[in-house]
Amino acid sequence: MIVAYKIPNVVVGIIDPNSKVAGNGIKQLKENGVTVTVGILAKECYEINKRFFTFHQKKRPYIILKWAESLDGYMTPLEREKKEPFWISNEYSRQLVHKWRSEEQAILVGTNTVIDDNPKLDVRNWTGKNPIRIVLDRTGKISNDYFIKDKKTKTIIVTEQQILTTNDNVIYENVIFDNQLTSTICAILFKYDLQSLIIEGGKKTLQTFIDANIWDEARVIIGNVTLQDGIKAPVLDGNYKTEKIKTNQLKHFINYD
Repeated sequence: MIVAYKIPNVVVGIIDPNSKVAGNGIKQLKENGVTVTVGILAKECYEINKRFFTFHQKKRPYIILKWAESLDGYMTPLEREKKEPFWISNEYSRQLVHKWRSEEQAILVGTNTVIDDNPKLDVRNWTGKNPIRIVLDRTGKISNDYFIKDKKTKTIIVTEQQILTTNDNVIYENVIFDNQLTSTICAILFKYDLQSLIIEGGKKTLQTFIDANIWDEARVIIGNVTLQDGIKAPVLDGNYKTEKIKTNQLKHFINYD
């Protein structure tokens, strides 16, 4: 269309990283006499399309870590009476989390989070599409009684168990849980063409990705409660931005250039 209407000048913010198309359009425009300027507001263009760029450049989804912690840095008490979420954040923060879920293609938790909280991992407090659920279940501890296996949302279960039964909504991926697990998970998500992932797991799952330095953002909600004891939250170094969510505070970390 640009060539057909003889548009003389075109401005391109940043080149498409997809190897199938990268630079081809620019080449065709130049071959047809169009003056092409590349790199205008490149940083802003990258920010808008960061999930797409991360997926094609790093061969993995754009990864967001999320957790809530108390004022004294605990994620949850050591002992709990019920198998349901222990709420540290307020209702406004919880609704915001559901908005975040609706913006990403997949959500990941570990075995203990499922067993302790029995989460649905959906967007029931927001309008949008439920993310695909990714569950780490090394030894097959999670029974069919948990919401995660209700088949209402597509779920990929990563396990060492040789489970062959699968259907459209519950898929098993058999892997080895070694020190390359984060890379293995990323490869699985890349295979399923999932460009973004929010991780809402417990301390162990979050720390695994932090230690491997495989993450792009972290959103940490500080609740207006003190636990004095419990499971300590991960600790991130570096600068962060803060904002208030009523009685809560949100810390936003960035881990990309």
